[in-house]
Amino acid sequence: MSDAATWRPVADAIALPNPVVTINRRGRTPSGPLGDDYSLRTEIEDLHHVLDSLGTPADLFGWSYGGLIALEVAVDRPELRSLTAYEPVCAPFAPAAIPAVRAAIERGDPDGAVRLVNTDVSGFSAEYVEALRQSPVWEVLRPLTAPLADELAAIDAHIPSWDRYRTPASPVTLLLGELNPGGEPYGAAFDRIAAALPQARVELLPGQGHLAHAEAPELLADRIAAAAAR
Repeated sequence: MSDAATWRPVADAIALPNPVVTINRRGRTPSGPLGDDYSLRTEIEDLHHVLDSLGTPADLFGWSYGGLIALEVAVDRPELRSLTAYEPVCAPFAPAAIPAVRAAIERGDPDGAVRLVNTDVSGFSAEYVEALRQSPVWEVLRPLTAPLADELAAIDAHIPSWDRYRTPASPVTLLLGELNPGGEPYGAAFDRIAAALPQARVELLPGQGHLAHAEAPELLADRIAAAAAR
């Protein structure tokens, strides 16, 4: 439920001398659709392609689904300078919500899909969703629902490379919102991933949940820059 434009405030605030490249993954304009036989492997191969095209070692950052993709790529890229993942997700990840989300998308109901991903997946209250619906953000989220069911299904079908997560040679930082430890779905997924990465530095984002890029972009940018600088 995000694209490169959503992350512009974070990218602009990252105080590092190197360029910042933000990817519009498949399903987001101007990139193409997810394609046939879409899976997490599709995203992994796309990210490898982007990193190859840069032609220089990178500091890699991923959020949520992007965090899982980044982790899976990092185990095969020892040249990465650093890896930072903000609340990466993994299976099981709200599998019961996928049929309802898919049904909403198939009947052309993006409003219903936005509501479901906020209530049945992310666990936000009905009051939160109503306030969100009255904000300009709602119109940004509606078109981002198109690939959502397939992306959720890809997360739930993927078995992470648990035994290889200890192998990345680059420093690893895991960021967790202060409001989410142990909670479903983000805190529980974070705990599973953190357990597989005992070498990682774990940091809490004060006062934040899963949406620091929207609610505290400068704070998140500072943490990303600090992790890369280390």
